[in-house]
Amino acid sequence: MKKLILLFVAFALVISLSAQNKSEVKVTEKAKATFAKLYPDVKDVKWVEVSKSEFKAEFKKDSKAMATFIDAEGNLIKTKSEISKSVLPKGVEEFVAKNYKEWAITKTAKVVDAKGVVTFETQITKEQMKENLMFTKDGKYIEKKEMKETKETNKKTK
Repeated sequence: MKKLILLFVAFALVISLSAQNKSEVKVTEKAKATFAKLYPDVKDVKWVEVSKSEFKAEFKKDSKAMATFIDAEGNLIKTKSEISKSVLPKGVEEFVAKNYKEWAITKTAKVVDAKGVVTFETQITKEQMKENLMFTKDGKYIEKKEMKETKETNKKTK
């Protein structure tokens, strides 16, 4: 019986260690260096692997949620900053009300790409459904973006 218990404990330990290794995001040093250069005062960062060559750094700055997307070579792709609905360009709320009746705007963000182009992203919800809509800085509808699943880690980097 002792051997069976010992075998079970060893098996559980191996499974636990294996699960931890799979959830850990391996961020390139170049991506980390770019983030550190952009945000030298930010220490509490959650890294997410968007793809094999793209990472997202989630953090808070001035009490606002932010996300910076950086490729494996350390090139900035875009930065998303949480904003209030009142900051959205004129036309966004009207577009949603007209084209997505019974949907509510639940999240809003300002997106700035590496070239400085500003767009706005709204997450709209209806019951259990969610959609992301993109708009120009002038409030004109661009597209609906698919919501991606990502590999996340709870590991914080310093």
